[in-house]
Amino acid sequence: MSAPKARDGQFDLFIPLMRDVPLKDQRETMERPFFSLQKRKRLKAITYKSPNEDVEVTVEAVPAYGMATIWDADILIWAASALNRLKNEGRNDLPRELKTTAYDLLRAIQRDTGGKGYADLKSALDRLATTTIRTSIRAPRKDRQSRFSWLDEWSVEVDPETDKPIALKIVLSNWVYEGIINEKSVLTMHPDYFQLSGGLERALYRIARKHAGDQEDGWTCRVALLHDKSGSDASNKEFARMLRKVVEANDLPEYDLAFTTAGDKSPAVRFVRRSAAERAQLRAELAAETSKRERRVHEDRRLAEVDGRMDRLAHRRVDALDD
Repeated sequence: MSAPKARDGQFDLFIPLMRDVPLKDQRETMERPFFSLQKRKRLKAITYKSPNEDVEVTVEAVPAYGMATIWDADILIWAASALNRLKNEGRNDLPRELKTTAYDLLRAIQRDTGGKGYADLKSALDRLATTTIRTSIRAPRKDRQSRFSWLDEWSVEVDPETDKPIALKIVLSNWVYEGIINEKSVLTMHPDYFQLSGGLERALYRIARKHAGDQEDGWTCRVALLHDKSGSDASNKEFARMLRKVVEANDLPEYDLAFTTAGDKSPAVRFVRRSAAERAQLRAELAAETSKRERRVHEDRRLAEVDGRMDRLAHRRVDALDD
């Protein structure tokens, strides 16, 4: 299918596979619970308040569709990546309305392009358009929270002559759009993120990418706080069981996970970026080698001093014998 011509100054975006475009995601949504972690329909609202109570998030679903899932969020990652590419190309007036084809979008987020894939895409778009979020993030005052859905609109454009679909139109909500075009509001994600099949694994990667970043010492988070940040509706016991499986598998992109103990002695998980850990190990090895070399120089110097004293003593003895 050829790309439709741009009309009315709008952009028609036919984005290549995501392996050719750096993945981007909004950092504001990566560390807080905005999505359901289960594929079955979730109607129970997510309510979150940060430990210092300066950030609140409430996510509510429409019974007919259910809450937007963390897999549905792949469409928002695609949008953020597409707009970031346009921005890097020097485009001005980046659009809130993005056009692609369902086939290209499914390929971009590494989904099945058969009949089930198209049906799942339609359901995902419906959930993104109907899920309602209320949050104090970016609000000038806590009592003036933002209220929005992920998408303002989505539709399929058809050829008036053949009545066949020619484009998929997605209109981002203003809150989402502003979060994407702000240069400091997006983070690069590992392309293998789309391969993560579990909702908790996806949530943990997003949390780690936001908080642990590239810190050599990594980042430690209490299990109870991870439960809150993920938005999981599992019981504490069930969440701990699921988390244990993820930590033991330790196959998230980029990050190593290990159980540890927080400062208050509560159970916690430590996230360390593998590249950062490798650099830290290399620096430690270099420091050890430098220390070893300095120690050897010091010992050689001391040995030379001892040899010098022995030589002087031997000369004195020879002189004494000559006398």
